[in-house]
Amino acid sequence: MDIKLQNTLTGEKERFSSISDGTVSMYHCGPTVYGRQHIGNLSMFVFTDVLRRTFEYFDYKVNQVINITDFGHLSGDNEGNADIGEDKMTKGLKAEGLEINMENMKVLAKKYADIFKADLEQLNIKKPSHFPFASDYIEEQKKLIEKLEEKGLAYIISDGVYFDTEKFPNYGKLGPHSVKDFAGQARISENLEKKNPKDFVLWKISEVPPMSDIGKQELGWESKWGRGFPGWHIECTAMIFALLGEQIDIHTGGIEHIGVHHNNEIAQAEAASGKSPFSRFWLHREHIRIDDTKLSKSTGNVLYLSDLKERGIHPLSYRYWLLTSRYNTPSNFTWEAVEGAQVALEKIVAEYAEKPRMTLGSGIAEGEPKVIFSFSEAIADDLNTPVAIALLQEINDKETINKMDQVLGLNIKKLAEQIREIPDEIKDLQKQRDEARKNNDYKLSDELRDKIEHAGFMVKDTGNSSLILRSLSTIAQ
Repeated sequence: MDIKLQNTLTGEKERFSSISDGTVSMYHCGPTVYGRQHIGNLSMFVFTDVLRRTFEYFDYKVNQVINITDFGHLSGDNEGNADIGEDKMTKGLKAEGLEINMENMKVLAKKYADIFKADLEQLNIKKPSHFPFASDYIEEQKKLIEKLEEKGLAYIISDGVYFDTEKFPNYGKLGPHSVKDFAGQARISENLEKKNPKDFVLWKISEVPPMSDIGKQELGWESKWGRGFPGWHIECTAMIFALLGEQIDIHTGGIEHIGVHHNNEIAQAEAASGKSPFSRFWLHREHIRIDDTKLSKSTGNVLYLSDLKERGIHPLSYRYWLLTSRYNTPSNFTWEAVEGAQVALEKIVAEYAEKPRMTLGSGIAEGEPKVIFSFSEAIADDLNTPVAIALLQEINDKETINKMDQVLGLNIKKLAEQIREIPDEIKDLQKQRDEARKNNDYKLSDELRDKIEHAGFMVKDTGNSSLILRSLSTIAQ
């Protein structure tokens, strides 16, 4: 079955074919680890996980990279210009009251990278093939900048080395295409030394600390251009070249990356290698909004996975909610919507836990191959997860559910095991209630049911006995 993906590069839904038969190389722009990642950031990696799982479902091998940015991402990116402002890692150090130096920057990066990885694990996101820190690839970034310099595509001004976009034909392949449009989106840089508003930094020279700041460490690494650090864009390209090669199958990111960050990646990569396209497919995730306002740390409009758990929302219920919309359509988060998703997931998990295994010798129940075919068609159609979720809700057969869950990643089998883990005190209440029901003591039976449900457990009566299951909210907390 052909996989079709919406390619930002062409604006078309295209049949996928890989550079290397049977293997898919994909790179995902990862987080800048100056703080905890909010649920909007995390939605990106649910999308890329489903993308990976889809290829594996169709028997591809996947070589996957999620990078960790631990320097060089400047705060001006919040307003469309990644070359100005304070380094976000420096902002993170200040927010935590830490002295600004390279050692503390590494400590901060590890702290929030570990939290990010733990969040991914709770969302049942598979570990990528590579999880590189940008700071581990400084020499590769320097060499790439030198290569661009040798080709006459870079120039030096007072604060660093910049890529000369006028010397790269077709700059802006992902859009916008005109200088006027670009300036409107990116806001013309405050740096008047740049030849063109579209030009972007390759190496940023660090500011020298004032003499009054005794003991203050100058940030960055030594280079032929002066002490400083590579630009945000060059780090991605250097890591891709090092880990995946000069041309890859798929590059992903948020829609906010299209106009500047990803156009810049394409320009410097293709200019350095002489090969085009740098990535054959570009896929972009739409934003998650709260009450129709974009999630953003800069505005304070954020929710973290821990906030959901405190409200009794299991991380996999959030994953389920994300899958009810396509990755490239906007989603508006509300507590009512995610609570509804949890009810739907809980129903699927409870039915899975209750039902015996119903299969034929093939491992798939009679009539289910047709559903599996429809499911395969849906996920092959640019990851149509809403249709896949609708099909999941119709299935009772465990083996069919397990097969679907290879892609959806809801971990239904494990959740079904967890909801059957009942503590002894609840089992005692269950026995008392079953006895009350046998004796037709409905008042006591109702009181005991209320106690069980108040403790966060579901009660299902079956004849003269009952089945007790944990709710997902109790597992979440």
